[in-house]
Amino acid sequence: MNTSQMIRIFAGAFIMISLALGAPGSPLFVSQNWLWFTLFVGANLFQSAFTDWCPMMTVLRKLGVKEG
Repeated sequence: MNTSQMIRIFAGAFIMISLALGAPGSPLFVSQNWLWFTLFVGANLFQSAFTDWCPMMTVLRKLGVKEG
């Protein structure tokens, strides 16, 4: 698996988890403050479309995931 695939996997997982923890109707609801994390991930995805950089990419490179 390459960095592009891993970034999409992590972003999707982070969004689903934070929505499950932040949506009041969810059985896993903890606090609506988790929705701020959803916003953070979405904003990073948006800016990475223009800059071709995101924080997760740096982490994955340091962990040795191959470029893609």
